[in-house]
Amino acid sequence: MSAKSIITKYAMTIATVLVIIVFTITTGGKLLFPQNVNNVIAQNAYVFVIAMGMLLCILTGGNIDLSVGSVVGLVGAVGAVLMVNHKVPIPLTMIVCIIVGIAIGAWQGYWIAYQRIPPFITTLAGMYMWRGLCNAILQGLTISPMPEKFNAIFNSYVPDLFGKSEEFNVTCFAVGIIICIVYAGMQFSGRAKRIKKGYDAGSLPAMLGKTIVICAVVIFFMYKLSKYQGIPVILIWVTVIVLIYTYITSKTTTGRYFYAVGGNEAATEMSGIDTNKVYFIAYTNVAFLSSIAGLIIMARLNSANPTAGTNYEMDAIASCFIGGASAYGGIGTTTGVVIGATLMGVLNLGMSIMGVDMNWQRVVKGGVLLIAVIFDVVSKRKSS
Repeated sequence: MSAKSIITKYAMTIATVLVIIVFTITTGGKLLFPQNVNNVIAQNAYVFVIAMGMLLCILTGGNIDLSVGSVVGLVGAVGAVLMVNHKVPIPLTMIVCIIVGIAIGAWQGYWIAYQRIPPFITTLAGMYMWRGLCNAILQGLTISPMPEKFNAIFNSYVPDLFGKSEEFNVTCFAVGIIICIVYAGMQFSGRAKRIKKGYDAGSLPAMLGKTIVICAVVIFFMYKLSKYQGIPVILIWVTVIVLIYTYITSKTTTGRYFYAVGGNEAATEMSGIDTNKVYFIAYTNVAFLSSIAGLIIMARLNSANPTAGTNYEMDAIASCFIGGASAYGGIGTTTGVVIGATLMGVLNLGMSIMGVDMNWQRVVKGGVLLIAVIFDVVSKRKSS
C-alpha cells in the first residue's frame, strides 16, 4: 500500500492524532490529564450514541434527522416529570422514555418512508414540534435534581476489584490489557482463516503495525483512566452501542440494505428489497438512540431543562461526515463515526482549555466539517 493510499484511507485518523498532538503542546499537556481524558468520554457520550443512528440515515442517501436534539430534550422532560414530580420508579420511567423516542421515530419514519415526505422537511417539523412540547411539559422551568440511583446508572465508575490505591485503578488497566490480547488474537485468527480459504490476507507487517498501534492507543487510554477513577460506566454504554451497530452494519443483511439504498435505491428496489422499510427502520432507530441519549444527558446534567439537546443534531451529523460518511449516501462506517466524534470532542475540550471564545469554536468546527466534506467530494470526483 502506497503512502498516498494510506493517507487517503486513514486521513481522519491521522488528523485526529495531529489535533491531539497540537492541543497537547498548546495546553502544556493539560489535554492528556487523566480527568480531561475522562471528560472527553463523559461530555461527548451523547454524540457517539446519536451518531450511530444518524449514520444509518446518512447511508440511505445523505439524509439527516434534524429533530434528534429536540427528542433528547423531550425525553428528558418526560423522564424528569415522571421521576421527580410523580415519583415513578426509575426502570418504568426509562422504559416510558424509550417508548416515547420509538413512537416519535415511527411517526417521522412513516411520513418519510411511506408517504415520501422529504426527510429534511419531516425532521425539521419534528425539531420544532418536540422542542415546543418539551417546553410545554417543563413549563419553561428546570426540574432537578434527579434521583441518585438514576444518575449512577450513567455517571458512576466500575469499582477496582484488585487494588486498594486511590491513585491507580488496577481493574481498569487490566481490562485494557485483556482488550489488547483479545484484539490481537482476533487479528491473527482472522488472517489464518483467510489464508486457509485462499483469500488475500494482506501484508503481515501492515497487520502487525496496525495491531501494535491500536493496542498502544488502548493501553495509553486505559492507563489515563486508571489514574483518575477507572472505567466510567458511560464508556461501557457507549462501547456496547458502538459494537452492536458495528455488527449490524457489517455482518447483517439488514445493515447491508442501508448501503444498498444509498448506493442505488432504484436497483435495490428492483432486487426485491423493501426500501420503504429501510427508511422506516433508519428513522425509528435514530429516535430510539436519541431517547437513550436523552437519559444520558438528564443524568449528566442532573436535571431537565427546556434547552437540553440544542444543536445536538449538528454534532452528530458533523461526526458522521468528518468520520468519512458520504454526503451522497452508501458509504460510511461506525469506526469512522467514532473517530469523527472523538475529533469533535478533542476540539471542544482543547479549545475550552485554551479559553477560546465559543463563537470561534463554532467557526473552527464548521471549517473542519467543510474540509471533511470537500475531501469526500473531491476524492469521489477523482475516482470517477
